[in-house]
Amino acid sequence: MPRLEELANVALRVPSILVLDLLYKCDIDGLTEHLKAKNEDMLFKYKYVIWNLYYLGHLINVVVLLLPLRHIVMLYLHILAALLLYMGHQISKDYVREELHFGFEGAVFRDSSTFNRFVSALTSQIILCTLCAFLMKTKKVWLFSAHMLPLLARLCTVPHATLLTVNTFSMGLTGAGIAVFLLSHLFVPYRLAKAAYSELLQVEVIELYRLLAVGISLWNKFAVPVLFTVFWFVLFIVQLCSDIMSSNSASPSHQGIMFLLLSSVSECCATPYSLLGLTFVVSYLALGLLNLCKFYLGGYAAVQNENVMHRGVTEGVTLLLLALQTGLLDMQALQRTFLLSIILFIVVTSTLQSMVEITDPIILALGASRNRSSWKHFRGLSMCLLLLVFPVFMAYRISQFFHMDFWLLILVSSCMLTSLQVTGTMLIYGLFMVELFRSDPIESLDEIIYWVNAISRVLEFVVALCVVAYGTWESLFGEWSWMGASVIIIHSYFNVWLRGQSGWRSFLLRQEAAKKINSLPRATAQQLQQHNDVCSICFQVTHSVSQTVTRSLGHSVTQSHGHTVTQSLSHRFWIVDIMIVINNFLT
Repeated sequence: MPRLEELANVALRVPSILVLDLLYKCDIDGLTEHLKAKNEDMLFKYKYVIWNLYYLGHLINVVVLLLPLRHIVMLYLHILAALLLYMGHQISKDYVREELHFGFEGAVFRDSSTFNRFVSALTSQIILCTLCAFLMKTKKVWLFSAHMLPLLARLCTVPHATLLTVNTFSMGLTGAGIAVFLLSHLFVPYRLAKAAYSELLQVEVIELYRLLAVGISLWNKFAVPVLFTVFWFVLFIVQLCSDIMSSNSASPSHQGIMFLLLSSVSECCATPYSLLGLTFVVSYLALGLLNLCKFYLGGYAAVQNENVMHRGVTEGVTLLLLALQTGLLDMQALQRTFLLSIILFIVVTSTLQSMVEITDPIILALGASRNRSSWKHFRGLSMCLLLLVFPVFMAYRISQFFHMDFWLLILVSSCMLTSLQVTGTMLIYGLFMVELFRSDPIESLDEIIYWVNAISRVLEFVVALCVVAYGTWESLFGEWSWMGASVIIIHSYFNVWLRGQSGWRSFLLRQEAAKKINSLPRATAQQLQQHNDVCSICFQVTHSVSQTVTRSLGHSVTQSHGHTVTQSLSHRFWIVDIMIVINNFLT
């Protein structure tokens, strides 16, 4: 039952959003311009009525959307009962027309065809009455049997001319009953709103955190992300089927399929409701892709370790902000398609960057931990190759469709940065694997890792510097805009100045630490043999050691496999460098 309630809570609210989306697309101004009336006064009244109906439609759908679940269920049950009553009147109307057509006015049991028509219509009407009573949870079936009056009149051999009058009377009787029911329940939304307002006053939502708690509670109760996601998928499927049916080519090419999909998606983000639905869809797709990456690399246990930065929220918010900033809703269909393709490109780039952040520690841990599982190494390397090749392919494809300018360079540079990060990770992984298969350990491995990581960061810095240089040159000798200048300034400060400053500071700190460690005296071979010392970390025989001995413990700070204390500190500074870069990226 809880699952069924969750499903009903979403499915029964989707039609309200669909109607709101259709109302938003309605061109009321264009409709009122083509109205014709006898005079200006009548024309004004027509426009007044149309606009009021338009606003009333919005109000009714918003009220239905915000109703509690049990009230929405009751509303749909009443609508279904009304449809069944309408069907019953249509059956009666068709039956009266058939009787007038055949013209037999005797008793129904005297003619076989007349009797068969009567039994069929009567059976249908009894079933409809029973269904209406079942939906309304009442045993008073006669309340829903007004449409059976023409059948009863025909059973009493009423003249055919009177059957039309009886049918009209039955329809009027049902309409009057529905009107009385609607008038008696006219203030139900008002009473619900009043009850909700009273509950909010009891909660004392004056304080901000309580107001946020109420908002989060309503968000979860209405299942807003799932609701808008289902709404958008329904809209997209209908639009895609319509585009496929209207397409002239029976077997479009691959490029035609991509354009068809993009055009269908762009048509499904022409209103604020559909744009919000696309935002949640992109967020869920990004979350699914990141979870798939975690599952591929680490299995089911890795999916359970949730990270706030890897929940797809960043990608959805990015799409929404870019769409609002660029005025996506106000564009024509073709312009919206091309702009949406660029926005989705940025979203995919952001998703790839999150995948790199997931893959990087896993592949480095495989190399450093000397894990010999071939399947784990294959999964890590295949994911790295995908993250290395796919951004390059994306940059190549988008550079073919658009002329190179500052904005396109930013997109291409983001793909290049992703590939550079993956390249650095694979190089470090390769060093770990080379040391694993060597008989002797690699001297100064940490030093090599530090410089590999440093070169990767320098290349990222150079890419950011090239973007700034190109943007500055285009602003000075090309088209000047305040938006472009502001982007250049922000990019120069965060991606060039702060990154260069933090990198240089890290380098100086490392150099200073290395000088201090190298200034310490080294233990001689005789001292090592005299103490019979081993490494305190790996318990292997040492070859050289700094002579900083804690005599109370009888141990010295050792070097294992040629790794000096200086190199251990270098490794720690390498971790600090990574944390600084990640902090700058998140900022």
